[in-house]
Amino acid sequence: MSASAATTESAPPPIPEGGDPAERHRLSALGGLAALSLDAMASVAYGPEAIVLVLATAGAHGLGFTLPVTLAIAALLAVLTFSYRQVIAAFPDGGGSYAVAKAHLGRRTALVAAASLVIDYVLNVAVSVTAGVAALTSAFPGLYGDRVWICLGVLLLVTAINLRGIAESARAFMIPTAVFVVSILAVIVVGLLRAHPADLLAAGHASVVASNATSVGVLLLLRAFASGCSALTGVEAIANAVPSFRVPRVKRAQHTEIALGALLGVMLIGLAVLIGRFHLQPVADVTVLAQLTDAAFGHGFGFYVVQFATMLLLALAANTSFGGLPVLLRLLARDHYLPHVFALRADHQVYRHGVLALAGASAVLLVASGGDVNSLVPLFAIGVFVGFTICQVGMVRHWWLSRCAGWRGKALLNGFGALLTAAATVVETLTKFTEGAWVVVVLLPLLVLLFAAVRRGYGRIGEKLELGVVPAAPDRRHSLVVVPVGTLSRLTREALSAAISLGDEVMAVTVVPDESDAEEREAAEALRRDWELWQPGVPLVEIHSARRELARPLVAHLRTLRAEHAYDRITVLVPEVEPEHWWTWPLHNQRGALISRAVRRGTDATVCRLRLRLADA
Repeated sequence: MSASAATTESAPPPIPEGGDPAERHRLSALGGLAALSLDAMASVAYGPEAIVLVLATAGAHGLGFTLPVTLAIAALLAVLTFSYRQVIAAFPDGGGSYAVAKAHLGRRTALVAAASLVIDYVLNVAVSVTAGVAALTSAFPGLYGDRVWICLGVLLLVTAINLRGIAESARAFMIPTAVFVVSILAVIVVGLLRAHPADLLAAGHASVVASNATSVGVLLLLRAFASGCSALTGVEAIANAVPSFRVPRVKRAQHTEIALGALLGVMLIGLAVLIGRFHLQPVADVTVLAQLTDAAFGHGFGFYVVQFATMLLLALAANTSFGGLPVLLRLLARDHYLPHVFALRADHQVYRHGVLALAGASAVLLVASGGDVNSLVPLFAIGVFVGFTICQVGMVRHWWLSRCAGWRGKALLNGFGALLTAAATVVETLTKFTEGAWVVVVLLPLLVLLFAAVRRGYGRIGEKLELGVVPAAPDRRHSLVVVPVGTLSRLTREALSAAISLGDEVMAVTVVPDESDAEEREAAEALRRDWELWQPGVPLVEIHSARRELARPLVAHLRTLRAEHAYDRITVLVPEVEPEHWWTWPLHNQRGALISRAVRRGTDATVCRLRLRLADA
């Protein structure tokens, strides 16, 4: 049976739209384009520039290959788009390359794919935020010294929006995405209609084109191709986050994938045509996109609209990671490769722990890099191309096993894509190894080892819990419940009432220091006298301590009880007060937490914490 057939048979029947309240927190096709495509959309700001910077080393002759290289990248984009469209159908639970590798290439390959995606998603957040802030500080140089704080502020904003839900983030980012796409398409259309550039922004800036032209060899073209492939990062995000779409999830995700591929291809090819039409060259301190915008619109209102839209989308492109990574972490947690807390979903269908983990890792990168985008770019794109290659190879095996109609053509397409992405991965790694790519090469196996260690840990836990084994019949055991008390109150009564219902025997204990002053001796005597008058039917045991301690004498007494009596189980019931308002929390002591921590560390007793809610009292 094919993977797609198996997945379809095991999937629950679709829920009619509007029938499930949770559906309103999921994505429409247009919302998916805004929430999950920002990374890919924003890459047109640096993808074409990455190509011309490499080709510029061969002089003006080398720049003539900008369009052919871009067309090759667009061809790979088409392969990836149709491939991930098939991945969406075959693996509707999301996971992208991880899900494909897990089904067809084995556990270890799947973990490599997952690790590569994790690294890429974290780097995408850091690169996107720093690139957007770099555009801002270029326009307002006075902010350069505060760039790290600005980066952290942007990260905090994106994180807060995503904690409200992915549908909320889609609505928040829909307008910036639309403005950016319309602006880039307007630059292309207006530029194609012009016979000559309206303005030349590069005038007065130093050219970075090599003065001594060299031959354009295969290696140079491969380097330009690999560098330009950075524009393809984010194409996989939709396939990773299929569960985030509304029903019918597969169709909506497929439509979004095709729309992303079409828009991105048109923008990349259009900008490449304009570069050749206006004979633009890379110069210091001015981006290629800014030159193209100036050539199309002139240095007026339109120019600043495009620059502002680019800056905003670059900063917000981090949202792609917030849409894709938490879903991937959920799948890893479900397969026991990450703590199960990553599989928990909060309000608004948010995998909150995944969102916070991504924000935390990205904040560390932002601080470590000092908000400098150039120190992060060499690490970028390698991880995602490892995932691309694994996904393509896995889909070749998928078609080989399914033998569906037209499977040979589909397998050939995926195999060609795997060859291209593998070549891009190798060239990108080798050319940028000394610039920082070695960090990714080291981190990738470390993450795989971490996943495997977590899986082994859950395996040991499962063995001790006898998971999957039918347990013996439950039996009644002789138990003792110990209740620490310090004074008589309603809290004491509630605790003893709960203790009586929990165990065979109940014992109240209080610690009396030997070195006590008159006030403490009087309090101990008052508790003893009041207890005798109250007569709750539970004995009060005084534990004498040489010093004014609480936890250590109680732990010693529990050990003595365990050694001298045949109790099968001892439970310590710790009564606590739950404040009526959060701001009154400092008014209450932390006695309960202190006792609980000491008992867990020093004995095998079970700890229960009974909280009396003052709001209900």
